[in-house]
Amino acid sequence: MRLAEAWRVALEALRANRLRSLLTMLGVVIGVAAVVALVGIGTGTKQQIEQQVEGLGSNLLIVVPGRLEAGAAPTSSPLTLDDVEAVTRIVGDRGRVAVTISSGETVRAGRNTGFASMQGVLETTPDVFVRKLDRGTYLTRTDVSTGRRVAVLGAGTAKSLFGERDPIGRQITIGGVRFRVIGTFEPLGQSLGVDRDGEVHVPVTAAQRLLGTERIDGLAIRAPDRDRIDELSANILNVLTKEHPDTDFSAVTQEQILGVLGDILGVLTGVLAAIAGISLLVGGVGVSNIMLVSVRERTKEIGLRKAVGARPRDIGTQFLLEAVLLTTTGGILGMLLGGSAAILVDRLSPVPAALTWWSMALAFGVSAVVGIVFGVVPAQRAGRLDPVVALRTE
Repeated sequence: MRLAEAWRVALEALRANRLRSLLTMLGVVIGVAAVVALVGIGTGTKQQIEQQVEGLGSNLLIVVPGRLEAGAAPTSSPLTLDDVEAVTRIVGDRGRVAVTISSGETVRAGRNTGFASMQGVLETTPDVFVRKLDRGTYLTRTDVSTGRRVAVLGAGTAKSLFGERDPIGRQITIGGVRFRVIGTFEPLGQSLGVDRDGEVHVPVTAAQRLLGTERIDGLAIRAPDRDRIDELSANILNVLTKEHPDTDFSAVTQEQILGVLGDILGVLTGVLAAIAGISLLVGGVGVSNIMLVSVRERTKEIGLRKAVGARPRDIGTQFLLEAVLLTTTGGILGMLLGGSAAILVDRLSPVPAALTWWSMALAFGVSAVVGIVFGVVPAQRAGRLDPVVALRTE
């Protein structure tokens, strides 16, 4: 039997039982749609987190006290502004070094009250990290050296305290201490699960005075180029270890952060796809079951074809093509349904989703394989039927 003729007969056989064919495809449609949609959500989430990490700046090196290992106990920071000077000498440019000391504080402006993350920083923060001002100015070196009580507000904090009014020049209270607003940031939204619009930046010296401490929580260094990051990391850790021999320090780059997050999200995406793939397995079992029923119903037809010269291979190929046609059609419909679902999720919810060609190709390929695997047994059974016995079947 020619392959084109086999396809024509397969189409006619499926068309003759439209409802049964549709219900048989349903499991494959759901499975493929689930795989495409869930992989799209996982891929979109991964891309969004990568963009957020890369959006912090370029060639960043983060140095913190303690070991960045699973199960490691938190370490109290021994770092001070004297250590910043030592690191600056290694880097060679103060503008490439940023620090932070953070604390959650209640912020007031008149009758309005809000909770914000107070960040004690140097004037170098916009140069090290990517932060753009919406209005006003940022902190200056004089502000830091004198501990001036001035503040730059995140977009969310500014709106909650002042609404649509211009906050520049107005007074706010942080921890009972008054600060004058000199600038506001452009809206930035969530970044790695942190609300960047809910921050208040003040000079690190003013923050230390407010909190009654001389410590800083960590350092961030922007390397001149990517090739020097490892060298800078080794030199900085060496100096800090000499200054604080009782404390371990860790340095992590953007590439390392992306690598860890990518591995975690890759595993998560694979688990979601595997769970969705169970639907494909169930759909394959349904295809096999229906094809076995079809073989029994068409026993006399099979006997007649064999009687007029059809070979067992021709009969087997016929039923295998019917199974593959069922699953590939279901795969195409599932791809369309899953792709549409991923697009709707991306546009109508805060959950990101991104369609990739490989996920679509994989889902379609798996649906075709399901048809072949679960169509083999019914096809072999049809091919082995004895024509005499088949013709006697009522």
